[in-house]
Amino acid sequence: MLNTRVTEFFGTRLPIVASGLQWLATADYAAAASRAGIMGFITAASFPEPAALRDEIRRCRDLAEGGPFGVNVSMLPKLVQGDRTEAVFDLIAEEGVRFVETSGRNPEPYLPRLRAAGMRVVHKVPTVKHARKAQSVGVDMVEVIGAEAGGHPGMELIGTMVQSVLAAREITVPLVIGGGIGTGEQLVAALALGADGVLMGTRFLVAEEVRAHAAYKDRLVEARETDTTLVMQSLRNTLRALRNETTDKIQQMEKERPGDLAALLPLVSGKLGRQAYETGDMSLGALSLGQSVIFADRVEPLAAIVARIEEEAERALERLRGLM
Repeated sequence: MLNTRVTEFFGTRLPIVASGLQWLATADYAAAASRAGIMGFITAASFPEPAALRDEIRRCRDLAEGGPFGVNVSMLPKLVQGDRTEAVFDLIAEEGVRFVETSGRNPEPYLPRLRAAGMRVVHKVPTVKHARKAQSVGVDMVEVIGAEAGGHPGMELIGTMVQSVLAAREITVPLVIGGGIGTGEQLVAALALGADGVLMGTRFLVAEEVRAHAAYKDRLVEARETDTTLVMQSLRNTLRALRNETTDKIQQMEKERPGDLAALLPLVSGKLGRQAYETGDMSLGALSLGQSVIFADRVEPLAAIVARIEEEAERALERLRGLM
């Protein structure tokens, strides 16, 4: 239905990218996205042991049935010592993965090894300034996310509508826009603003293929666009997350002891979030969540979510044709 530089780049039917999700973007998720005609990424950080990541990539290849998929590698500032980025890239290359989604810092030092392995690099950034830099060092595609996005939308917190137009005017490589996007109408709007495709993460959290407790998904179905909040700004590592007891405690502590990583670490540790996904205890952890959670209105297969988005896009296009 929609042929753009994104569909040509990945070989997908629709210009939608299902972004990496910490602890939740498994082979089941990425392969389901691929089979539904969009692009999906496994999150490398969800598999701390190299053997586990290797097994997950191989499992995804089988489940994707020949369709495209990639691996997300976050290079965000670490809250604990240890950076295994190079080893992860080497493992991905050994497994013949064609696409990698990077974020967190400049990927330039790693581009030669990724190029040598035949990989195409998609870099996710919070502002057009960062997108401009990523383009200049030679990435193949950029994803620009607005303030509405779950996870790490940056320090400037510029909205998606503004980011979209600015990026489209300056970026010449294929451009994906994210942040608060969860419907077909928004996909059409992003294309009209000059993007080549959209990034969605929060919208897919209620997919049946996402390995999370039923109580977690039920909470998201009930959530409103006002149920997220920002934390970790004093650490210059802003996170948009589900508002809960943990985020309330983090915000209070940031007022009292701004920038005190040692004090905040027990609350912002990813292990807490993983526990929440496993147990359904929604009071635990800083759980990344975007404002597009309002569109995550039922638990269903990922393919059904994509089909609904496609129908919404068709109706939006029909409405535009009717205005001409």
